[in-house]
Amino acid sequence: MMHHFQAVIEFLISQKKRLTYGSLLIGCLCPLLLTNCSDTKKDDYQERSVEELYQEAYGFLHKENYTKAATTFEEIERQHPYSSWAPKSEILAAYSYYLGQKYDEAANLLETFIQIHPSYKDIAYVYYLLGLCYYEQMSGIERDQQMTELALQTFDELVKRFPDSTYAKDAKLKLGLILDHLAGREMEIGRFYVSSHEPIAALNRFKHVVEKFQTTTHVPEALYRMIETYLILGIKEEARRVGAVLGHNYPQSIWYKDSYDLLTPPPSLPKSSE
Repeated sequence: MMHHFQAVIEFLISQKKRLTYGSLLIGCLCPLLLTNCSDTKKDDYQERSVEELYQEAYGFLHKENYTKAATTFEEIERQHPYSSWAPKSEILAAYSYYLGQKYDEAANLLETFIQIHPSYKDIAYVYYLLGLCYYEQMSGIERDQQMTELALQTFDELVKRFPDSTYAKDAKLKLGLILDHLAGREMEIGRFYVSSHEPIAALNRFKHVVEKFQTTTHVPEALYRMIETYLILGIKEEARRVGAVLGHNYPQSIWYKDSYDLLTPPPSLPKSSE
C-alpha cells in the first residue's frame, strides 16, 4: 500500500504543468490505486469494481488523457454511489478536468459537491480547487470580472473557514493578487471618466479604490487622481486634504511628488515698474 501511495506522489510531482497543493492531496485520495494499470478497453456501461475503475482512471491520468480520466472517475460515483469512494472519485474527476483546462466542468462538479457534502473531511481542498478554477479564468481588467469576483469569494471563504488548512497560505496570496486586479479595473474606469470629462464619476471610482482596496498597489495613484479631480472641480481644500494623506502614507511615492507640483502654486511674477 505504501509503495502505491509513493508512486502516485512521485508521478504528480513530476508533472510540470500545474503543480498545486491539490497535486499532493490527490495521493491521499487514491490509496486503492494498483500497479500495472491496464490499457484494456472496457465497455463504459459495464458494471465494474471500484478497484478496476480506479485502475483505469489512473491509467488515463498518467497518460495525460484528462477527459477520459475525469469521466472514468465519475463512473465510480455512477456505478457505486453508496461506496465510501464515491465522493473521492468526484473530487478526482474535478481535478482531472482542472488539469485538462476544462474549468467549467470542474467547477460544476465542485459546486455540487460542496452542496451535497458540506462537512466532508477534505472540504477545504474542494474550496481551494474551486477557487483555482475561477482564478484560471480571470480576464483582463478591460473585460467582465465575474470569474475574478467568484475567485475572490471562494478563496475568502476558504481562508475564513479553514485558516489553518494546507491551502490557506496560497489562498491568501491569491487574494492579494485578485484585489490588486480588481483595483486596477476601478482605476482603468476612473481614468476613462477623466478623459471623458466626467469628473464626478471618476472621483467615485478613485474613492472606491482608496476605501475598498487599501492594501493594493493602486492606492497612491488613486489618491493622486482624487487630488487631480478635486482641482478640476475647483474644490481646492479637499485636494489639499487628500494631498496631506498621500504625503503622510506614501512620502516616497512618485505620485506624492506629482501631487506636490499640482498643489504648489507657481511663484508670482514681479510687477513691472513703469
